[in-house]
Amino acid sequence: MSEDIAYRQRRYLIMMGIRLVCFIVAVVLYATGAGWLTAIPAVGAIIIPYFAVVFANGGREPTSVRGFQEYDPAPPGDRSGPAGSPGSPASAGQPAGPAAIGRDSASP
Repeated sequence: MSEDIAYRQRRYLIMMGIRLVCFIVAVVLYATGAGWLTAIPAVGAIIIPYFAVVFANGGREPTSVRGFQEYDPAPPGDRSGPAGSPGSPASAGQPAGPAAIGRDSASP
């Protein structure tokens, strides 16, 4: 694992060195009046740190699946629960079925 960290650190330092060179080139081009050519190394100096950090933090993938478990949903029949459970119509005092629909709005 330490080889992987050393590789990522080395790659990060190389990329940041390239960024420093881009920045110095952009300043020199700006000082000499190169105009829009200054933007090319300037954009490199702005974008490179993002990729350097992403590459440095993107480590090796886990080699073992220890700690990860496959999702195992409950069978569809287990979702209704028993008749006396708090969410069931029987426990609320309401009759279950189509006859109960619209009963509250009817005025007999």
